[in-house]
Amino acid sequence: MWRIGQLARMMGVSERTLRHYDKIGLLVPAATDHTTGYRWYGVTELSRLERIRGLQRLGLPLRRIADLLDAPEQELNQALTETLAILRRDIATLATAAAHAEDHLTTPTSILPQQTRVGPRRLRVHRMNLDHPAQLSALCPPPPATLLTWLQGNPTGTFTAALTTDDATEHLTLPPRTVVRAVVPPTTGVIRAGRDLFAWLHRHHLTVTGPTIEEHLIDADGDHATILEIPCTHPGPETTTSRRTALTTPPPPNR
Repeated sequence: MWRIGQLARMMGVSERTLRHYDKIGLLVPAATDHTTGYRWYGVTELSRLERIRGLQRLGLPLRRIADLLDAPEQELNQALTETLAILRRDIATLATAAAHAEDHLTTPTSILPQQTRVGPRRLRVHRMNLDHPAQLSALCPPPPATLLTWLQGNPTGTFTAALTTDDATEHLTLPPRTVVRAVVPPTTGVIRAGRDLFAWLHRHHLTVTGPTIEEHLIDADGDHATILEIPCTHPGPETTTSRRTALTTPPPPNR
């Protein structure tokens, strides 16, 4: 039999790890000297430790390994299938985070966009046609106020906008959608932030699928904030030019 230090050296683990395994009941010594407290391990424990370490290398957490050490092969394979799906999801999430960090480092931008899912929204709006985005600041009332613009990028000509007002007669319903959202920093103008957000969408191959929402907010202390929100999707094989046009063209009034 081997003492804890001998087993640790043989298997390339620390004594602290073996003590932890003992504490959680994962690998109990074959015998413990009640006088000295020395732990003794035999071939059975050696084999069990090898299986524990092998299952760890396959990505299984200790809490699952405890249940699977003596489980049938079918149950182990099912657990590995589930673990593999989780690992692949985590890898995709990390790859996305790395790409976003790299994008932020290589491309100067004033915003930190976030992609999320939002629910439906019903608004009362007054619709208008504008020639330049600078006209929006003159039209937008003090916060709280919501402004919508139907654009796929920086405006190059006349574009449609809509403003929420108490006396508006047009009811506009926005469906549940995936959006990219950014809070406009206090030192950044909305026009610049909008340009940066459209450029971010383009770099990440996202297609605009509806109106941009420009939300002007105010809190109880009188501090202002502006949030830009653009509905978008990754273009798939079924996405056609006519579908993109339909989604980004102002819909007729919904009364």
